[in-house]
Amino acid sequence: MLFVDLNLFNICILILAAMSAGFVNALAGGGTLITFPVLMALGIPPVAANVTNTVALCPGYFAGTYAQKKDFLSMKKNLWLIIPFAVLGGLAGSILLIYTPEKSFITIIPFLILIASAILALQKTLKKILAQKNENIISKKSNPFLFSTLVFLAAIYGGYFGAGLGVILMAVLGLLLNESLTRINALKQSTSFCINIIAAVYFCFSGLVIWPVVALMIAGSLTGGIMGGKMASRINPEILRWIIVFTGLFMAVYYFLK
Repeated sequence: MLFVDLNLFNICILILAAMSAGFVNALAGGGTLITFPVLMALGIPPVAANVTNTVALCPGYFAGTYAQKKDFLSMKKNLWLIIPFAVLGGLAGSILLIYTPEKSFITIIPFLILIASAILALQKTLKKILAQKNENIISKKSNPFLFSTLVFLAAIYGGYFGAGLGVILMAVLGLLLNESLTRINALKQSTSFCINIIAAVYFCFSGLVIWPVVALMIAGSLTGGIMGGKMASRINPEILRWIIVFTGLFMAVYYFLK
């Protein structure tokens, strides 16, 4: 069992980080790029920090899925095709993470943060591409192997690290399905939930989850998510997105040099 010194200062830092993550996730996405480095800064080993972060973020994915339940229910047919690959990929990624040596994971961290930052930076471009997609784009019916393979690979990444998973899934689902962006977003939310819940369940038996930290993060992220939802019409999400991107780039450079 791992422990972290939860003195008053660390508790405040942890709650503020989780609130910030919940806030930016409600507006722009990329909250993991805030909480993961903070968990490491508190002295939590990298793999345990990633595991704890994944478990703590699960309620947010459930809330996002429930909020779009009407569109989610309209995509049940597609979801039944996706679930097996999302679950298998999420489980494979989580197992891969647990069996990655700490030293190897520390080496990989800057690359993972760099990939997540790049994905977040390209979010708007991907949305434009999806919005302009015409009927000639390949659909799941014409190439189910490509569809299932890409979902599986995205799920492995989600189970292993997960930052930027939503953007990856939007790109995969949007380019391979001829559906509206609203319905694809609902499918993305539910797929992300499936990936993260299977990873979280597996992590719960790993002995690496720091439960007091999870409790604080859940409370903080839900509070931040509510605040972000209420302020969505008054804050430019693009500004927040680029702040997170540059923060991620800074953290990647820091871990490269560390």
